[in-house]
Amino acid sequence: MIDLRVLRENPDLVRASQAKRGEDPSIVDALLEADDARRGAIVAFDELRNAQKNLGRDVAKAQGDEKASLLARGSELAASVKAAEAEQGVHEARVRTLQLQLSNVVHDEAPAGGENDFVVVEHVGSPPTFDFTPRDHIELGEGLGAIDTERGAKVSGARFYFLTGVGALLELALVNMAIAQAVDAGFIPVITPVLVKPSAMEGTGYLGAHSDEIYYLPADDLYLVGTSEVPLAAYHSNEILDPAKLPLRYAGFSSCFRREAGSYGKDTKGIIRVHQFDKVEMFVYCDPADALVEHQRLLAWEKEFLNKLEVPFRVIDTAAGDLGSSAARKFDCEAWLPTQNAYREVTSTSNTTDFQARRLGTRIKREKGTEIAATLNGTLCAVARTIVVLLENHQQADGSVRVPEALQPYLGGRTVLEPVGRA
Repeated sequence: MIDLRVLRENPDLVRASQAKRGEDPSIVDALLEADDARRGAIVAFDELRNAQKNLGRDVAKAQGDEKASLLARGSELAASVKAAEAEQGVHEARVRTLQLQLSNVVHDEAPAGGENDFVVVEHVGSPPTFDFTPRDHIELGEGLGAIDTERGAKVSGARFYFLTGVGALLELALVNMAIAQAVDAGFIPVITPVLVKPSAMEGTGYLGAHSDEIYYLPADDLYLVGTSEVPLAAYHSNEILDPAKLPLRYAGFSSCFRREAGSYGKDTKGIIRVHQFDKVEMFVYCDPADALVEHQRLLAWEKEFLNKLEVPFRVIDTAAGDLGSSAARKFDCEAWLPTQNAYREVTSTSNTTDFQARRLGTRIKREKGTEIAATLNGTLCAVARTIVVLLENHQQADGSVRVPEALQPYLGGRTVLEPVGRA
C-alpha cells in the first residue's frame, strides 16, 4: 500500500498514476475523505479518553453528592468513549480497505497505456534461420521423449503435462544452472512453501484484480502460490531489518500454480501457458534509495542467464496498464519463438518500492525509529517456457536439439538431445 503521507501531500501524483494505469482516480478522493474521517475520529476519541482520565482523578478526590454526580457522569463518559472507539475502528477499517484497493504509484519513466503499449529497450541476438521447416516445441518434445501433454491431460486435465526422460533432466539442469548463477551473485538459495496464509497473499498484492488466477483451499484457508515471490516477500514480515545486512537477496525455487482464468483459447497446446510449473525467483530487500539501481541489477542477471542459453530475446519496458498492482515499474525479457514468429515473455523483474513491505510490516532500523523497506523481484528461470524456447531455437533438421555450452555441464556433458520416440 502507498504511504498516506504521500497521498495527503501530493494527491495529484497518485491520481495521475491511477489514470496512467487506466484505473479509477476517484479512489484517491474516497481515501482522502476516509482518512480525514479517521483522523477526526482519533481526535474525538483522544479528547473523550483524556476527559475520562481527568474525571477519574476528580472522582478520587470527591465525596458525598459530588462524588455520586461525578460517577454518573463517568458512566455516561465511558459509554461515549466506547462508542468513539468503535467509530474510530469503523474508519480505520474503511481506510485500510481503500488503501488495499489502490495500486502502487507508477514510476515516471514507465510508459502509459495497456498491454500493447510497451517500449522495446533493446534486442539481444538475432532470430535463427532454418533451411528446413522448424518444428514446434510439442513435436520436438514428443520426439525427444521429453514432454507428454496427452497423459498430463488424462491424469490432471487441460494445461497439465509430464516432463519425462531428458525433459525431466532438462528441468533439473536449468534449475541447477539458475541457482548456481544466483549463488555466485550472492543470493541465498531458498526452497519456499507453496501454500501461504491469506496475509501473505494480500501483502504482496495478489488478492486484487487478479485474485481469480489463484488456487484457494477453503478447508485450510490457504492459497497455492503463483510465484515464490509471495512466501519470500512474507519471509521478513513484521520484522525490523539491520541496514548493515542490506541488500538481502534470496533465490527461491518452488512449484507455481495459476488458474489461467480468462485465458480461454490462448496457448491451449503445449507448455507455454499451464496450471503448474517450476520457477527460480530472485527477491531482494533493500534500502529504498537503492531500489532503482537494484532493479537494473536484477534485469542484468536475467539477461546474463538468457545469454548463456544462447537464445535471442528483447527487453521491454512494460506499460503502466499492464503492471501488477504492486509494481511501480517492470521490465520483461521476451525470447524469440520461431514457430510463432514472435517474442514471448520468459522472465520479468519488478520494482515494488515500499508497497509490499508497508503491507507486510517489513522495516529498516534507523537512528531515530524505522523506515519501510523496498522490495524487488525478478524471475531468473521459468522452467517450462525456458524449455520451449530452448527446444525451438536450438532444433536441428533431424529433430535433435543442440545443448548450449553453458548448460552442458548440468546435463552430464550432453551436447545434443537426440530423438528417442515414445512408448
